[in-house]
Amino acid sequence: MEGSQPSMSDSELIILCLLPSILALLLASILIQRRHQTRYNKLNLPPGRAGWPFLGETIAYLKPYSATTIGAFMDQHISRFGKIYRSHLFGEPTIVSADAELNRFILQNEGKLFECSYPRSIGGILGKWSMLVLVGDMHRDMRSISLNFLSHARLRTVLLREVEQNTLLVLSSWKEHCTFSAQDEAKKFTFNLMAKHIMSLDPGEMETEQLKKEYVTFMKGVVSPPLNFPGTAYRKALRSRSTILKFIERKMEGRVQRMTEGGAGDSSRDDDDLLGWVLKHSNLSTEQILDLILSLLFAGHETSSVAIALAIFFLQACPRAIDQLREEHLEIARGKKRAGETELNWEDYKKMEFTQCVISETLRLGNVVRFLHRKALQDVRFKGYDIPCGWKVLPVIAAVHLDPLLFDHPHHFNPWRWQNKCASKPSRTVVVFNFGVFFNMPKCQIISCHSAEDRGSARDPSWLSSRWRFSSTIWYSTSAGS
Repeated sequence: MEGSQPSMSDSELIILCLLPSILALLLASILIQRRHQTRYNKLNLPPGRAGWPFLGETIAYLKPYSATTIGAFMDQHISRFGKIYRSHLFGEPTIVSADAELNRFILQNEGKLFECSYPRSIGGILGKWSMLVLVGDMHRDMRSISLNFLSHARLRTVLLREVEQNTLLVLSSWKEHCTFSAQDEAKKFTFNLMAKHIMSLDPGEMETEQLKKEYVTFMKGVVSPPLNFPGTAYRKALRSRSTILKFIERKMEGRVQRMTEGGAGDSSRDDDDLLGWVLKHSNLSTEQILDLILSLLFAGHETSSVAIALAIFFLQACPRAIDQLREEHLEIARGKKRAGETELNWEDYKKMEFTQCVISETLRLGNVVRFLHRKALQDVRFKGYDIPCGWKVLPVIAAVHLDPLLFDHPHHFNPWRWQNKCASKPSRTVVVFNFGVFFNMPKCQIISCHSAEDRGSARDPSWLSSRWRFSSTIWYSTSAGS
């Protein structure tokens, strides 16, 4: 009709409706920041800046960067403000620490001056009873249950044997004239080991493969933005989480039924994995057990698989380390052959001193865990700076591991730096290699992985040096005839 005004599109209407809310949110954020500034004017806060309203500097802080660096954000802020500075991250005022002494102080005062404080989205996907988000007595109880299961005796007998068996299973699947991803193989190895250790699931079985498929989808959502909309990785991860928990619950119900019907006859079988042990030795609710199992599967798999892949990545560029590693393992293999033994034992594990150096250097340079989420429980003063109660505190572990004042040539893979602990200033500066129950598993897994490989090399000593060649994250077969 002549003279009629053109109608607005749906998108324009949506923008028009949302505009007042967006403006109100920005205004509220600015007012809150100003109120905080007035409140904290009397405190000697570390230097820094708040960044954008509401978002702060979170986007820049989380920008991807190489594991062997601290990233442009940290570099720029340390250069400008020093190793302790303030920012606004994950929606909260934050103190960021690249200082070894402050990081150690934070971890030493866990539960006293500081406590875990991960974003709510982590609890939403891992579960409110996950050890990663629990604090106080409940966290100690959950951790105690897990540690009691993973006793020293179990490490020496059950776990070491399972590690070796899973390693040999992965090695036997490698065919000549083929190409495969070292990272994918590390993930497969670690998932199979964790599934066996936690719920007695056998590698290659249909239910194990189905669980692995759901877990991959779940993991993509854990590391994605928490946008709960159709089609997003986070929404898919929540669905996979539900599927995984139903799977665990069915296993749990079967265990309870067997324990009720079988009595003491099934005791050893039910104690064989974490699920059975928790059912027999704890009073946790069903929801608590489900979250505990899922969180330990997540913690053990992610840190361990990354550490193994990083060890392979670093070693391929250091032939001297490979030679020394091989010789250490061949010496153990020769000793076992003379003794008429085949399986690895705890004494073999303890003989792998250079292997431990390789693992320590991998964890230092690779920074499997880059930073931690903590919150101040009360006003804290450190090195003249005030850390207000309720503020988020991020101890950046990677910044300490890569500090040239603490490590000579910090970006260089040098496992020999660990042979003489007195030679490096770092004996008290590597503040986090193992924290939590399954964060200690990379050591056992990598050591046993290399050990089993050298059991194979005792039969075919040439394979480590010439059978496989590494390129980026891919291994290529170069056997005769290829």
